[in-house]
Amino acid sequence: MMEEEKLKIGVVSCSGEDCAGGTISRLATRKMMDELRPDNTVTICLPLFLAGGQEERMFAKECPTIAVDGCDKACAKRATEKYSGKVSSGILVSDLIGSAAAEKPALSTRDITTEHQVMVDQVAAEITRQFDEIMAKNCQEQSKSSSTCSCRGNCDC
Repeated sequence: MMEEEKLKIGVVSCSGEDCAGGTISRLATRKMMDELRPDNTVTICLPLFLAGGQEERMFAKECPTIAVDGCDKACAKRATEKYSGKVSSGILVSDLIGSAAAEKPALSTRDITTEHQVMVDQVAAEITRQFDEIMAKNCQEQSKSSSTCSCRGNCDC
């Protein structure tokens, strides 16, 4: 018998190198994938997505996505919505850590301070909160239409 697939949620992170918010968004997304929700999180490569990557575009069209943007240009959200449809949720890093911090010059991962790590943790916590909301909503919808939910035990259904 074929095992049902777990629901995956895509996180489309900023790929900008113009300001610290881009680095913070990428590190928070990585933390989400590696530590916080590793079994249900997929990241979508924004440059490949923009270059026409059909697999990335199809995933974003069929699965819930969270856009994490480093600045108010919101490239991750705008690109996802242009090529794959409305995102399930969006995060603007500057709304969480403040515009002054997000708009500081580009940040190398070699120069990450304790202050930056706190910002990464703050953004990762918000991604996780929105991830859990999407997962819960999806499970409720699945429960209405069948006797099992799609998260296969990763929720309170």
